[in-house]
Amino acid sequence: MVRGKTEMKRIENATSRQVTFSKRRNGLLKKAFELSVLCDAEVALVIFSPRSKLYEFSSSSIAKTIERYQRRIKEIGINHRGDANSQQARYETQGLTKKIEQLEISKRKLLGEGIDKCSIEELQQLENQLERSLTRIRAKKYQLLREQIEKLKEEERKLVKENKELKEKWLGMGATVASSQSTLSSSEVNIDDNDNMEVETGLFIGPPETRQSKKTSPQY
Repeated sequence: MVRGKTEMKRIENATSRQVTFSKRRNGLLKKAFELSVLCDAEVALVIFSPRSKLYEFSSSSIAKTIERYQRRIKEIGINHRGDANSQQARYETQGLTKKIEQLEISKRKLLGEGIDKCSIEELQQLENQLERSLTRIRAKKYQLLREQIEKLKEEERKLVKENKELKEKWLGMGATVASSQSTLSSSEVNIDDNDNMEVETGLFIGPPETRQSKKTSPQY
């Protein structure tokens, strides 16, 4: 007698459901045992009945098998995360490579290379981009020129100030030297006057009449 295909849905009759549960539970436990013995596999089976009754089978120990299972799940999770990170890194690398290629193409076009196949719209975009770039370059250039001019003006002001200070210092030194020379000239004049007075005093000693009388007096 050929058995018909069982429809996979919940058995509504409680008695039939309990009978089916008992038969299939025993068959599942038997298959787990056979698998562990024939294939030297570590097997753990846990079954809860509709009334929450526990049925279990383990080729070694349920606790050890569960612990081993949890460790393996963690390792697989780490590997999956590593694979996901590697795949994401590959995607990012590919995206960066494409961007670099596009930038290289744009650079060549801006230099006037490889524009033979460009359409009018693309050429217009390149022209607008060049004009914007040129505007920014000129603005930066004028800014640097203004800063350089201001720097030169500041240096000029410093030099003018230093020149003025040196000039004032030089004028002060000249006035001091002139005063010293004037003092020395006055001293020389006083010395010359004293010398002349001494000469005049040495030449005229006594009245002239006395000297004449002495020369003409007779001798006996």
